[in-house]
Amino acid sequence: MKGLKLPEKGVRSMSRQYETVIGLEVHVELATRTKIFCGCSTEFGGAPNAHTCPVCTGMPGSLPVLNKQVVEYALAVGVATNCVINQYCRFDRKNYFYPDNPQNYQISQLYLPICHDGWVEIETGAGKKKVGIHEIHMEEDAGKLIHDEWEDCSLVDYNRSGVPLIEIVSEPDMRSAQEVIAYLEKLRLIIQYLGASDCKLQEGSMRADVNLSVREVGAEKFGTRTEMKNLNSFKAIARAIEGERKRQIELLEEGRTVIQETRRWDDNKEASHAMRSKEDAQDYRYFPDPDLTPVMISDQWIQAVKDRQPEMRTEKIARYQKEFQIPLYDAELLTSFKEMADMFEDVVALCKRPKEVSNWLMVEAMRLLKEREQEPGDMAFSPEHLAKLIQMVESKRINRTVAKSVFEEIFFHDVEPEAYVEEKGLKAVSDEGILRNVVEEIVAANPQSVEDYHNGKERAMGFLVGQTMRAMKGKADPALVNEIVREILNR
Repeated sequence: MKGLKLPEKGVRSMSRQYETVIGLEVHVELATRTKIFCGCSTEFGGAPNAHTCPVCTGMPGSLPVLNKQVVEYALAVGVATNCVINQYCRFDRKNYFYPDNPQNYQISQLYLPICHDGWVEIETGAGKKKVGIHEIHMEEDAGKLIHDEWEDCSLVDYNRSGVPLIEIVSEPDMRSAQEVIAYLEKLRLIIQYLGASDCKLQEGSMRADVNLSVREVGAEKFGTRTEMKNLNSFKAIARAIEGERKRQIELLEEGRTVIQETRRWDDNKEASHAMRSKEDAQDYRYFPDPDLTPVMISDQWIQAVKDRQPEMRTEKIARYQKEFQIPLYDAELLTSFKEMADMFEDVVALCKRPKEVSNWLMVEAMRLLKEREQEPGDMAFSPEHLAKLIQMVESKRINRTVAKSVFEEIFFHDVEPEAYVEEKGLKAVSDEGILRNVVEEIVAANPQSVEDYHNGKERAMGFLVGQTMRAMKGKADPALVNEIVREILNR
C-alpha cells in the first residue's frame, strides 16, 4: 500500500539475524440477510439487542437451524482459494465463558471443517508466492461488549451474536508485513468479487488475528508464537507486526523467554499488552454439537458453486485491456474494488466511452473518496447520471470545468445532470459573437498583456484567456476562447 512503511523481512540484532514467521486467522462476516442459526437480521447497526431472538441469545430449549446460504458462501470461498472440500462436515461446540457469549459455548467447526488445504497466490517484492490455507470453517459470531466509562460498567449488545462467520486459517507462510498485507488484500478482493462479504474492516466484517514468532535465520524449528488481537485496519496490522517482532527479539537478546499468549494491540499507543495465556483446543472442551446434523455436500452442489463463480480480478484486468483498450494501470486501479469495476462497466455500457469513464472514476471519484476517507462501496450515484455527464461534455453542452462541479453534485446527491445544468444556468456559451465581444473588452482593458504577448511572452495569452473565462463565469468553450484570443492578438 502506498505511503505505508512496513518492516523488512529479516532483522539483524547486534549478534544474530532473525526471521519473522507469521500466520493469520481471518474472520469474515458473511453477507447473508439472516443469522447462521436463526431468522434475525444481520444488518449492521440498529438499536442494541434489537436483532435478537431466543436462539441467538442462548435461551434454554431454543434450537439452531443452519442457514443454507452460509454453506454456499463458504463453499464459494473454498473453491476460489483452491481448497479441498470436506463433503462430510459437522459443527462442534467450543466451550468458554464470557459475557458476550450468551450460550457459554460457540458453535464452530474443529474436527471436520468445510474446507482445508488451499492456497492463494500473492505478489511480493521477490515475485509471486503461494500462501497456504490450513482450513476454512463456519462459525457464529459473539456479541459485543460496550464499556461505559461514565457509569463504570460494561453493557452487552447481542445484535452481532449469531452473525455467520467463516474463519480462514493460513499456514505460517508469511515472513513480513508486506506479505501479510498482500495476502489480506487478495483475500478481500476474492471475497468481495464473490459477493460473500463487503469485508469492511472499519465495521468489523473482516477481522484478522496475527500469530507471530521469530527465529534465527536458518533455524528449522519455529519460535514461540503470540496472537495479536484488536486489529481493524491494514495500517494497524502492519504496526502490530513491527511492534511484536521488535518485542520478541528484545526478549531473546536479553536471554528471556517469549511466552505463548494472546495480546491486545492498542493502535493509539502503538503497543500491546497481554490478555491471557494462549489456549489450546483441549482448553475449550470441543465436542460435536448434538442439535445440528452433519452437512452432506454432493458433487453436484460443488459443481453448481463452481459454475456460479464470477469473473475474478485477474480475468477482468486482461479483458479490460483487450475489450476496452485501456492501459494496464487503469485496469488494475478500476478492478482493485469490485464496486468500482461494476460502476465502470455499467457506465461504459451506457455511453461507450471507456477511457473517459476510466478518467472520471480514477481521478474525480477517487479524489472525493479519499478526501472523505470512504471506499468505492460507499458510492451511491447512478451510472446513468455519470454517463449523461460524459455525453454532455462530449457534445460541448458544458465544458470540463463546469462538468467537475456538476460531478460533485452527482457524487454527493445523485442529481440528474441535464436538469441541474439547466436550473443553475451552467450551459456552455459557444456563441462566437458573444465571446468575441467579451475578448475584445478584455484585450482593450489589458494593454500590458498585449505588449507582453507581442514581445514573445506566451503566458500573457494564458492570462487573457483566464480573464475571459472568469468574465464568462467558467461557462465558455475554452478551445473557442483560445482561438478567438489568439486571432485578436495577431491582428
